[in-house]
Amino acid sequence: MLTRLFSWSIALASIAAAPAVMAEDGYDLWLRYPKAEGTALSTLSGHATSIAIAAQGDTAKVARDELIRGLGKMTGVNPTVAGTPQAGSIWLATPSTDPALASQSVKLDGLGDEGYLIRTVTVNGNPVTLIAANREIGLLYGAFHYLRLAQGGGSLDRIDIRSAPKIKLRLLNHWDNLDRTVERGYAGQSIWDWWRLPEWKGPRYTDYARANASLGINGTVLNNVNAKPESLTAPYIAKAAALADVFRPYGIKVYLSARWSTPVELGELKTADPLDPQVAAWWKAKADEIYKAIPDFGGFLVKANSEGQPGPQDYKRNHAEGANMLAAALKPHGGIVMWRAFVYAHDNPDDRAKQAYADFKPLDGQFADNVLVQVKNGAIDFQPREPFHPLFGAMPKTPLMMEFQITKEYLGQSTNLTYLGTLFQETLESDTYAKGKGSTVAKVIDGSLDGHKLTGIAGVANIGVDRDWSGSIFNQADWYAFGRLAWDPELGAEGIAREWAALTFSPDRRIVDPVVRMMMGSREAAVNYMTPLGLAHIMSVYGHYGPGPWVDTLDRPEWNPVYYHRADPQGIGFDRTATGSNAIAQYAPEIARRLAKVSTTPENELLWWHHVGWDQKLSSGETLWDSLVHHYDQGVAYVQGMRQQWAALRPYVDADRFRQTETFLMMQEQDARLWRNACIAYFQSISKRPLPAGAAAPEHPLEWYKALKWPYNPGQP
Repeated sequence: MLTRLFSWSIALASIAAAPAVMAEDGYDLWLRYPKAEGTALSTLSGHATSIAIAAQGDTAKVARDELIRGLGKMTGVNPTVAGTPQAGSIWLATPSTDPALASQSVKLDGLGDEGYLIRTVTVNGNPVTLIAANREIGLLYGAFHYLRLAQGGGSLDRIDIRSAPKIKLRLLNHWDNLDRTVERGYAGQSIWDWWRLPEWKGPRYTDYARANASLGINGTVLNNVNAKPESLTAPYIAKAAALADVFRPYGIKVYLSARWSTPVELGELKTADPLDPQVAAWWKAKADEIYKAIPDFGGFLVKANSEGQPGPQDYKRNHAEGANMLAAALKPHGGIVMWRAFVYAHDNPDDRAKQAYADFKPLDGQFADNVLVQVKNGAIDFQPREPFHPLFGAMPKTPLMMEFQITKEYLGQSTNLTYLGTLFQETLESDTYAKGKGSTVAKVIDGSLDGHKLTGIAGVANIGVDRDWSGSIFNQADWYAFGRLAWDPELGAEGIAREWAALTFSPDRRIVDPVVRMMMGSREAAVNYMTPLGLAHIMSVYGHYGPGPWVDTLDRPEWNPVYYHRADPQGIGFDRTATGSNAIAQYAPEIARRLAKVSTTPENELLWWHHVGWDQKLSSGETLWDSLVHHYDQGVAYVQGMRQQWAALRPYVDADRFRQTETFLMMQEQDARLWRNACIAYFQSISKRPLPAGAAAPEHPLEWYKALKWPYNPGQP
């Protein structure tokens, strides 16, 4: 069965004439700008001999310098800078700085402040590549798009591109602490060197800004949502201001996570009650202080009354009352509040998947107009697969901001190749049916479904001080995919993967095609070897690394994996239908009807919604038990296939990046086998069913797997 379901072509091994490769360490990300050769070199040289630019702002200069850097590295000759466009020029123009733009009959309406147009035009009889925008930030985004085309092998003849972001706020959330540890971070220490700031602003900060601007990311939350009160004191405001100065030319605003009890913990007030005038006055003064240091400060991200964090409910106030008090303090400065909906309570006996909806749905329409409610993609916690969060589509009067996790807390962390573009796309394409068929999650968060102008999307960053930024070369693709989808949620994960592979390795299809094939099935493979058929949250207690479906000793019920899989001698799965927790009632009727029956529930979510008998026949004709085992085997087999595919690419990839990926894929196969064997051993001890024909028995007894511990794995809180 495995050979039928899984086969890789390794025909690349027979292809000769591998391209020359240079040693690389991953620091340059997708902004490598390798030397062009042959036809590509002559084509690029003819299109980019000079840069014509009249705008003189800091952002325009950054756009000019990036073009010089990129084109100079690719052609070996830096383009000259001219005041007016000539033959072979790239012309950067805005209406306010280039009156000659009017003669080109280009229309910039609909592009807003950040959009851009790239078009081949004729100036004085000469072909010129025009990058036009209403504001300088649009010129920068357009310059990066042009460089992406040039580096990725795209056509530079007769270009006609219009692009504008569909989501207003496109942010990274750093879970970085003041001591430079990173919660759920797997790429080393925080890149924010708080001790040396504000005086020392190292070059890595600029490269961080360049990388994010190349994707259209326009904001960054510097500190952990589990915030420290010191983050809002004068010394740390000055440090944040220093970073804001570096980021500003790249169109990136700085935001801070705010701890609700800060005025109390700093000893300045006796209460943090949001309806107390003293509290409101304190936050207004704090906002004034921050904006004096950072005039374009973006606002606050808040985690309140969640996992032990303080919040307005401590004073019998609701989330809207808390958010609105902060929003009032920020509003005179144009700031916003991002209020996280990740809430669940240890004393609430209801299904954890229902609790955020229960808290927030009744508050729809009560939030101030500069508040976004930030909602995780699923109702539990960044699992390998979750149904979309029921709040999407359920709060039409409130702008909801998507929160994805780029760092892979539950998906193999830094060493597993599990491309998240497919997870992001799966969520964004999910249909809420809030206003009938086609009411996708993407349309909720881009504001088009309910007419919201304030829109946002956030990704929990996977960035650290590792030389490759994200802990592995392939983890960079998750950062890249988030940024591209934040700009346009309707972009496809496969096209983004192809783009990233071309920029990261080479546009040579002998490299791109197999790399993309590896990436596109990698996350599904992880689902199969970790949590197939809708299982969730069965990771160990040690930093969520490794399997732990047997864990039942943690203080809070919803922290224990047994809470989620509910395996017993009769079957496995969490009944969320009307006979169970009735979580399906939080979704539109069309969805609830489909999920009410085992036979109409998508099998990849089956055990999320139903407690299913071990001998229940699935669509394949197999029993649930046999199918569960086969899914685990398929996950392992896919990783084996990725290793074979990568081995065939040895002649085409530089030695350092090849060796790292080769090693990590070996580690991933070890992880996949461990997950497969441990879970099968545990679930077989409950199901008492024999393994299906051809399936290997686990390598060790169940107790051996239960004894495994990873107490010092990276990224623990």
